[in-house]
Amino acid sequence: MLYEAMKEFEKKSAKADEYIRLIKTKLSEAVKQCIQAAGSEFEQTLQRGLLRAASFGKSFVTELEPHKKFVEMCQILRVLNAVRDYTVGVPLTLVQLEKMSMTVLIDRLILRRQYCLAIRISNYLKIPKTDGESRILAHWACYKVQQTNKDDEDIAQAIAAKLGDTPGISYTEIASKALDCGRTQLTIRLLDYESKAADQVPLLIEMKKNQLALEKAIESGDTDLVYMVVMDLKEKQPLKEFLMTLRHFPIALSLFVKYCKEQDLKTLENLYKIDDQFLNLGLLHLHDSCTKTTFDDRTACLKESLKYFNQGNLLFPKQIVEEQIKLLERQKLFEEQLRLPGLSGLSVSDTIFQVWFW
Repeated sequence: MLYEAMKEFEKKSAKADEYIRLIKTKLSEAVKQCIQAAGSEFEQTLQRGLLRAASFGKSFVTELEPHKKFVEMCQILRVLNAVRDYTVGVPLTLVQLEKMSMTVLIDRLILRRQYCLAIRISNYLKIPKTDGESRILAHWACYKVQQTNKDDEDIAQAIAAKLGDTPGISYTEIASKALDCGRTQLTIRLLDYESKAADQVPLLIEMKKNQLALEKAIESGDTDLVYMVVMDLKEKQPLKEFLMTLRHFPIALSLFVKYCKEQDLKTLENLYKIDDQFLNLGLLHLHDSCTKTTFDDRTACLKESLKYFNQGNLLFPKQIVEEQIKLLERQKLFEEQLRLPGLSGLSVSDTIFQVWFW
């Protein structure tokens, strides 16, 4: 009756008013039925006729629900008609779409490589970019890197031009796909567009591009990333080669030295030996002597320190260490002769005071 009323209204016939009066109590239900019928039709002419009838009927309805359903159905039909086109070939019914959901439909379009249509649908329905446009573009980029007939540089530029700074897209994920395809240079090129060094560096390490990973980590200013690359290099390279590599990266070297001072003095000593840093070698053993508790251990560390000061011709520290060795020897002698314990490690003035008042 509502459909007939709409046709009579278009003819400017008074019967339209009579038909509306006949179904006045069920007008809201009639509008919903026309909307549902339009969704069930494949023929677009019938769809438009039923929707015009629903639009005509909702003009007499004060409830909000029919108005809302009308807008929703118009959107859904526009999507359904787009995917039903022969160039796409997905003849879905309204019931099927309701069962599978819009997200699954977009996924099917992605699998058919209908990226443009998928993006238009997601934007039209105002789907959040992380679930819509960004996700679709990421799939497109992953498909793009698998095209072996295209040059790496051309693909990288095409992806960068299309994706730009689109939120929610990780160039690292695309680069990982390129790496899986064995395209190392394309992977490196794509990683250049990645803004997050925390995503770049692990993949570069996986590719065994350690020096490049170290450069990226240093550029980021993240000390944790620098340490991660340095420790990976330490495990994979012989010690001498590893230390020689670090010499080209002063920031990484200084961080590694700081780590060694706290955790690995032996490696620090090897590092100083490579560069002939006699002063640092001497100071390292001098500092080590302060941690020892026995006379023999302290003396051994001081003599090792003295050796490096001699090699570096460092007169002042050499004299200081020689005097400290003499003091330790004299303190040991006093302890044995006078049976006076606890002299070892005292200063000259404290030693004299203890001996004098013994």
